[in-house]
Amino acid sequence: MTTDLIRYDLLVQEALRSVLRRVLADAARDGLPGNHHFVIAFRTDAPGVRVPNKLRERYPQEMTIVLQHEFWDLTVGEQAFEVRLNFDRKPEILIIPFDAVTGFFDPAVEFGLKFEMAAEPAGAAPAVAAPQAPAPRSAPPEKTKPRGSGSEPAEINPKQPDLAEAAKPAEAKAAAKTAQKPEETPSDTPAKVVSIDAFRKK
Repeated sequence: MTTDLIRYDLLVQEALRSVLRRVLADAARDGLPGNHHFVIAFRTDAPGVRVPNKLRERYPQEMTIVLQHEFWDLTVGEQAFEVRLNFDRKPEILIIPFDAVTGFFDPAVEFGLKFEMAAEPAGAAPAVAAPQAPAPRSAPPEKTKPRGSGSEPAEINPKQPDLAEAAKPAEAKAAAKTAQKPEETPSDTPAKVVSIDAFRKK
């Protein structure tokens, strides 16, 4: 078998992450359009991830956030994005490199993306690298208009192996005690998930 010197798999991953970057940048600029909202899973132990210590202890490997109702100060850079969310009614800032994202799902249209990590992160917490995201706005969350379309608190799920299932209210409610379930968007069309495995030569 011929060795892939071009590394098509890496090129496809880069292209898929550019879709995520573009979608978040549009949401940061214009807000969420229509019923669209985002379920994003990421590795908390990946290099460059910056989350509060209590959340890292609660989710040592992976956690999922939902950008739907209340979120603030969404800023998107080339390598990472930053967002402020409520956890137990307390606003916290999260900085998430795109390389740490493992999955993205939009329940409104049942579209999803799965990403592969370049290498499995080490068990110990890595040193935090400064992301290339703009600095957050100084306005406190209670005085800043949410970027979402509603007034419900932000949602989180501790584990999200299947992002399509995370969009269903029953599973989301069981996974996050302090969060309300996302609005169910019924559809007869099965979820469309793009995976890097589809591009690999068997």
